[in-house]
Amino acid sequence: MAARRSKIPATRYPVERFTLDNGLRVVLTPDRSAPVVGVAVVYDVGIRSEPEGRTGFAHLFEHLMFQGSANLEKLAHFRYVQGAGGTFNGSTHLDYTDYFETLPSNALERALFLEADRMRGPRLTEENLRNQVDVVKEEIRVNVLNRPYGGFPWLRLPPIMFDTFPNAHDGYGSFDDLESATVEEAADFFDRYYACGNAVLAVSGDLDVAQTQELVERHFGSVPARPAPVRPSFAEPDLTAERRQAYTDRLAPLPAVATAWRVPDPVADLTSYLPYVVLAEVLTDGDASRLVERLALRDRTVTSIGGYLGLMGEPFGVRDPTALLVEAHLPPGGDVDKVLRTIDEEAARVATDGLVDGELARTQARMATHLLRGTDAVLGRALQMAVLEQQRGAPDLLNDLPRLIGEVTEEQVRAAAASLRPERRAAVEVIPGGTK
Repeated sequence: MAARRSKIPATRYPVERFTLDNGLRVVLTPDRSAPVVGVAVVYDVGIRSEPEGRTGFAHLFEHLMFQGSANLEKLAHFRYVQGAGGTFNGSTHLDYTDYFETLPSNALERALFLEADRMRGPRLTEENLRNQVDVVKEEIRVNVLNRPYGGFPWLRLPPIMFDTFPNAHDGYGSFDDLESATVEEAADFFDRYYACGNAVLAVSGDLDVAQTQELVERHFGSVPARPAPVRPSFAEPDLTAERRQAYTDRLAPLPAVATAWRVPDPVADLTSYLPYVVLAEVLTDGDASRLVERLALRDRTVTSIGGYLGLMGEPFGVRDPTALLVEAHLPPGGDVDKVLRTIDEEAARVATDGLVDGELARTQARMATHLLRGTDAVLGRALQMAVLEQQRGAPDLLNDLPRLIGEVTEEQVRAAAASLRPERRAAVEVIPGGTK
């Protein structure tokens, strides 16, 4: 029996948009239910934008943005946010870098001043650069070099799947590239990518729209205007033959494998992309999902398995080219070839036999729950709307995503599954240290 289409309503978060004379785009979404605000600034620069020979530069620059700004000494940003009872952070992604705070709503102006001040210019000194190079190198040691499965699969799979430097290189960076970075290069990077015209400010929570617009104009309106750089195409042709590599991880106790297939452009062709988002959950979300039930519970050929869209697991924060990934960890002596064959078999079953009654609706309901939970907090809402504005010019798409997920049909999911063919696949295998 064919699964019926789920009926999931859209949310109704209000959205106000405007653009300052200097090109800064602003998104406001008021919610007076709690005296809290989330503030996010998203710059249209990420790992794919960093220059060849400067791997890790986008992430390094994110660190430099916390080392003092035009009118504030080092650590002042930290003190002013925490002194108001707030929290803050930043993160680097494939296609953007974000900076954000959550504060009591009476500290909104403080957050706007702080973000505007570093948009005018961070303190790019030799001392700050050298210090943050050391910090990033230590992150690499802790998160990649000295951790089991470090960098798996987000650093290990791209150079197998892609051929061009922007898509394939190590986004954490090599020590040689990081150590040879200069203050002049950092200044050029700021001038090029950290322009008002290349940024989005989003504020969500307990705010008055007119008052907040006035505050934004007061603090950001005088930031010098610089246009957004032309974003190059990062397009690559799809694979026509399977690509597969293996490497030994000296710290990994058990084997693992990750495999991925290219998917439609998530921005330009959302309608074709969404069935892959649903398919990943059909295959791997929960004990009733196809691959968990088959590989983990019945065959016991894996100890865990998961699937997601985007190399960093953010289906609605990535541009083309991107991929659907399936990642599995195996028991001692596990057979990676058998796991990959089983994944192929289950994808083919979905394509040929379709879904059982209730499978699609159950999956869509779980997905909608995750989406709603992610945007329930004001900061999650601000971050997601800022990225949607940045990449699509459509922050209110956040309201429609649960409904659009619910409108994906079984036929669309079957067609997506049919495209997961071995000849379009890239795969990377982790060999436990000392076993081969």
